[in-house]
Parts: sequence; C-alpha cells; structure tokens
Amino acid sequence: MVKTGLERLLTEDGFGARVRDRRVGLLVNPTSVDRRLEHAIDRAIDAGWDVVRLFGPEHGVRGEAQDMEGVGEEVDPISGLPCVSLYGSDAASLSPRPEHLAGLDVLVIDLQDIGARYYTYIYTAAFCAKACGEAGVEVIVCDRPNPLGGEVVEGNLVQSGFSSFVGVYPLATRHGMTFGELMRYFQAHEGMACELEVVPMEGWTRGMWYDQTGLPWVMPSPNMPTLDTAIVYPGQCLLEGTNLSEARGTTRPFELFGAPWLDAPALKALLDARKLPGCAFRLASFRPMFQKHGGQTCAGLQLHVTDRDAFRSLTVTMAILQDVMGLHPERFEWRTAAYEFVGDRLAIDLLFGDPVVRHALSDGVAVEEIAELMAEARRGFEARRAGVLVYL
Repeated sequence: MVKTGLERLLTEDGFGARVRDRRVGLLVNPTSVDRRLEHAIDRAIDAGWDVVRLFGPEHGVRGEAQDMEGVGEEVDPISGLPCVSLYGSDAASLSPRPEHLAGLDVLVIDLQDIGARYYTYIYTAAFCAKACGEAGVEVIVCDRPNPLGGEVVEGNLVQSGFSSFVGVYPLATRHGMTFGELMRYFQAHEGMACELEVVPMEGWTRGMWYDQTGLPWVMPSPNMPTLDTAIVYPGQCLLEGTNLSEARGTTRPFELFGAPWLDAPALKALLDARKLPGCAFRLASFRPMFQKHGGQTCAGLQLHVTDRDAFRSLTVTMAILQDVMGLHPERFEWRTAAYEFVGDRLAIDLLFGDPVVRHALSDGVAVEEIAELMAEARRGFEARRAGVLVYL
C-alpha cells in the first residue's frame, strides 16, 4: 500500500514541522486528495495550517475547465480562500507574479502527473518554484506515483526552438519519473533555483502501475478519466497536432480516434498488418460533443491495450499517423492554429519537440526505425535522469 507525500506531510511530525506556524500557499487540483478522498485544502485547514492562498494549474483548482481554456479564478467556491489562476489567456499567466507570493513562507505543491512530458502541471510547478526562489519562499512537493510506472522511458527530447508549455524542458516524451523526481531534475539540470524539499512516498516501487498502488484514481484533468486513458496518452496526445479527433467530448478520449472522412476499415487493415505489440484495434463510430468535428459522427477506431507492459504508445500512434497520411493524403492535415500560446510553429512539432520526426513520418521511414533514433537522442537524458531518482 502506497502512502503519498501529502499523507506523510499531514501525519508525520518530521515533515509536518515544515509547515507548522508558517503562512502556506497550496498549488492543488482535484487529485490533491488522501486515500479517503479528502482534499488537501480541507485536510490542511483541519490540521491547523495557516492557508493564505490557493494556486490552480491548467483546468483550475477544482478541475472544471477544458484543455487550453483560460481560467479566471479569484475565490475557491468551496473553501472561500483566494485563488490565483496559473493558466489564463496568455503565456505571462503561467507564472505567479511577486504579489501572488507576498505574505507566504512556504508553497506546498500536490498534483498528480500522468507520466508524459506534454502534461502541463509539472511546468506550472517548476515556474512556481522558480518564482518562489526569487521571492524567498520555500517549496515543498508532495510526491505521487507515476501512473505508468518508473521503468520505461520512450520518445525523444525537445530541441532548441521548439519548447512550449507542452514541452518546456528537454524531457523524454514518456519520462518514467515521479513529480518529485521531476522537480529534482529541474533543480539539478534546468536552473530551477529554490529551496526545495520533496516529501517522498512510502511503498512505491518503479515497476508499479497506478492500479497496483492501492490509491484511488481521481481524474487529473477532464479528459483523463481512467488509467487506460493515461496508458495511451503519451502517443495519442500527438493527435492534437492533426485534424483527426482524439475524441475529446466522449467518454473514451484518446482511446477513440477518427474523422468524418476516415476510411476506418482500411485503416484497421493496415494497422492490423503491422502486428504492433500489446494492442488491438476495434472499428468504432463516435460523435465528439465539442472541439474538432464537434457534433459530427466520426468513423474511427478504438485503441485497446492488451498487454500494457509490451505496449509502446508512441510507436503505435506514429503508425496511426503514417497510415492515415497514406490513406488520405488529400484530407489529412497538420494543425496550423496557435497551440499552447505558440503561433509560429506547427503543433505537431511542439508535441514532438522536433520537426525531424514529422518529416520522417511523411517520408515513410519505418516507425520502428524512428523509435530507435529517438532512443539514441535521449541517452544523455537517461544518464541525467539516473542521478535524481528517489526510488531505486
């Protein structure tokens, strides 16, 4: 049974002394709960912490906003505490201003990551920590499990000129680190200067998937309903950079995918012929309720993971993209609209962190070969990563 950093901070005097009699800010969202599903805000107030202010990442403190939807919170409707939104209408909103940190002694961060570098909470935490370092505010990170475990690393690194809020730092796409380990990495290698303490978990080992931890699953964001979603997300999030629907506005986002013009039977035949390990494809029809193709019936597939240890999401999604491009060269498109506050780069290049991958897919390079090239590109990252791991 895993004990999270939040539970240790609340119940163990050795950690709890760091917040006692101090003015506290909380960077939290719906995942910031204990194993009884009681929220960190309520637990902190009950424990007598002097909670001065709340900070909310993308989707907000209570998680009701959709992706890339600016949040304008000022007061938490449940606790009545003042809120600072760290996801507004422009890039400047992603970091707290000095007045947001005024009057604080310590910022406690408790957020659930997904295990893919696109997920923005880790960058919100890093930007907060950097600002706290400048303001003389201590940072305490309550660690939580990586839902995908901590052994497998996939993908490439973000190259210079292609950083964005879905890839601020050169991390591997599936990084295999916990939130606390990521924060240690940013401090050691990305210039995040602050007084940082990571409250580690008890009982977590690197081979654990989330459903082996004994902890309840709370949706980290509106379109991350289950662990199944998280398992396919490192690859399937790439669909955001295309005109294919990733099925936002359905009950199975990222597992379902398609478009009104897609020849789904032909795509299934191509993908089945590849014999991609750990997965199978089912013909499906779905109607997204918003965003791409909102209100339209899409022909598509559902991606079913049959062996999550063998499954490699990035390789699978690259195969999907390559086969759709081959089937529909006249209909398939890369997204050209602004993406995460960046308007002068293709969204797919921001997601891959490197336009070379897009070109390789378009040129028909085998996806297994691309995956091998990605492995070469991240070797330095894996060596740096090894030096900050907490759980060995």
